[in-house]
Amino acid sequence: MPGTPFGVVHLDVPAVTSGLAVGSLIAGIVSILVSLLVACVGVVGADGDGAWAAGAFTALGAFTGAGAVGVGLFGLQQIRRPMPPPAVRFTGRGLAWAGVSCGGAGLLLNAGGLGLALLLGLS
Repeated sequence: MPGTPFGVVHLDVPAVTSGLAVGSLIAGIVSILVSLLVACVGVVGADGDGAWAAGAFTALGAFTGAGAVGVGLFGLQQIRRPMPPPAVRFTGRGLAWAGVSCGGAGLLLNAGGLGLALLLGLS
């Protein structure tokens, strides 16, 4: 305050990348990679128990993809939430949206890979 011995200091707190957004992107990418494994196992093992193995990996990929979507949405909520001025500001909106979209794509690709494995296993 001018004219007094008191002063107010506002420290600039740098923005932090949301860990939820980063985790969502990593889980979404893992879900897409597992879907590639599902398709490969389903095609290679079409004459035997490939559909069973593909189904096991599909469960892993589906849980990972659903987790990526959920954590990405929580990350978006964390980034959007207004906090009081001295609190930490979060960034990473693009990372969170990429995690949500990769997780959704992983879910669809896992379902498609399982469908391909079942189709080849029946014929």
